Amino acid sequence: MKFGPYVLESRIAVGGTAEVYLAHPADPGASPSKVVVKRMLPDQLGDTEGRTMFAREAALHASVSHANVVRVFATGETEDGEPYLAMEFVDGLDAHRLLRRVKQDAQSAALPVGVAAYIAHEVLRALESIHEAKGPDGAPLVIVHRDVTPSNIYLSRTGEVKLGDFGIARGSERGSLKSTAAGMLKGKFAYLAPEQVAGDPCDSRADLFSLATVLSEFLLGDPLFPGQGQLAVLLAIRDCRIDALDAIRGKLPAGLYDVLSGGLARDVDRRWKAAGEFAKALAPFIDSGAKGALAVLVSSAMQTRSELRDSAKKLMSAPPLGASAGFPEGPAERATGEYTSLPSFVRTARGTQYGPWQFARIVEAIATGEVGRGDQIDYMQSGFRALEDIEELARFLPMLTPQTSPVEGPGKPDHTHALEHVSMLEVLLGVLERDETGVLFAERASATDDRSARKELYFVRGRLHHVASSNASELFGEYLVRRGTLKREELDMALAVLPRNQGRMGDTLISLGLVSPVDIFQAIRDQGRDRVADLFMWKSGTASFYRGQTAQHVEFPLDLDLPTLILAGMEAAVPGESALERYRPRLHDIIGPGRRDRPGLLHVKWPPQVSAIEALARRPRRVSELLSDATRGGHSTAGAVLRVLDVLLASHLLELSAR
Repeated sequence: MKFGPYVLESRIAVGGTAEVYLAHPADPGASPSKVVVKRMLPDQLGDTEGRTMFAREAALHASVSHANVVRVFATGETEDGEPYLAMEFVDGLDAHRLLRRVKQDAQSAALPVGVAAYIAHEVLRALESIHEAKGPDGAPLVIVHRDVTPSNIYLSRTGEVKLGDFGIARGSERGSLKSTAAGMLKGKFAYLAPEQVAGDPCDSRADLFSLATVLSEFLLGDPLFPGQGQLAVLLAIRDCRIDALDAIRGKLPAGLYDVLSGGLARDVDRRWKAAGEFAKALAPFIDSGAKGALAVLVSSAMQTRSELRDSAKKLMSAPPLGASAGFPEGPAERATGEYTSLPSFVRTARGTQYGPWQFARIVEAIATGEVGRGDQIDYMQSGFRALEDIEELARFLPMLTPQTSPVEGPGKPDHTHALEHVSMLEVLLGVLERDETGVLFAERASATDDRSARKELYFVRGRLHHVASSNASELFGEYLVRRGTLKREELDMALAVLPRNQGRMGDTLISLGLVSPVDIFQAIRDQGRDRVADLFMWKSGTASFYRGQTAQHVEFPLDLDLPTLILAGMEAAVPGESALERYRPRLHDIIGPGRRDRPGLLHVKWPPQVSAIEALARRPRRVSELLSDATRGGHSTAGAVLRVLDVLLASHLLELSAR
């Protein structure tokens, strides 16, 4: 069909918002004779944000001209107002298909080291041109590709390597671009950088991590970050677990592992600083005949694909196999609506009986303490058993601490604080100062019933590992609805099928396609942060710390930075107006260096805003003057600055004295 100045021949691929066609110019004399045309899907044409993203992709892609970047020939709109992007046709296949083909032929998708290094080197040359691209005015565009994956690396029959697809790239002018999670397709999460997984700001070094992940897969023959489920893969990326690469370290040429490590560092500042630097380090590992060897691999794989297509056509034209060919008919697949969840009944140790309850109601009762250890449950009419003996339900029980464990006895906390007299800021600064591993058990009487509200915060070397709460509104599904990630009717749908995923809400939502894995991953971290922040608003209750206690069987270790959590808690507890009122009588007092007598806090890596204000106060000045300097340019508010002052004063890094 004719489409603008082109004739579409056949569709190559289709995604969530666009489709790609092999095409040729409608004008017989036009060059080149074969192109690839990307167009928006018809149902996306009315989406203003989608059209903006499409236009931004075209602009960013067209701004880069390099032999290793798929070339853009034209952008525009058809007579009907449909936007399009006409790009270079690469006669070959992508790296994902090559790996799959090699694995089918040789039982291992590992590429020869010299060829793998050559492909990665060429992609790094492409990334160097992308990262250094400038606009018409000569200003850097600061483009981050953000989707460096095998399926976006195109390999030609002649051994050329080109990077394409700027669909979720970002420049310095972000416009209305969606998040990485929204732009990423299923199967591409394994190539994200840790900072992308965490939802933190990322720069060009995220692309270098992705490229190092791709190169590792070339050498391993399998993904670097495998896992049972997509959340497990994201956890492996966050923690930079490169065990598979460690296992083949001795088989790699000397020095190659160190080069890869420079791209796979979890700490962004320890990675290669630029694509050119990474490429230079990789160059010695490229074989002199690597380009020719790649050409042979690609041509062979494409020939095999052609033969497979011919075989497939013959199979499709043959009569179908089944009962008529002598094979017995299997049982019919059950429709989704035919699955039912039997109700359960509860008999508490106090003699109270509940039911019939569905699975989600039991989970809520366990989380809030309404039902607990020692209570009997007839789970889905399988007979009454102790709750702790029912595997599907026991995982929702609160962790056993010295205070809650019926086995270990009441125990004695290492220290206990009354929250009427000691703030949560001081409590958590103590955990941070001593780099504690243990559990903080916070409890207060409920204002609505006779059950107490409780939270259990587990720390490993001063970082938040896990947090449990008895508040029903803090259950994960409710949390997603409250933040607008999930609709109420979608949660109800997920709750109905929750037992099929052993009560794992995150896995259930992913399997239903309601929330992306990256969004689930980030929401779990945010929920942990918000549960801690809520404690800063407690004005009564107790906080007891039990040193050395660890959480058992935590499926999603949070690994959250405590200084950042402290700031989030202060923001929740101290609104800007409240902070200003409290400091108003002391605006003319002098703020300056403190006693610094809490040595464990001297080497803490504080968030940038804390470090900046601490640096400003190294020269003693009035609080009003510090406020003026810290808020100049509108990058921070007075309330935020004063909350940071609270933290620095409590840490004894700063001191406030009368003028």
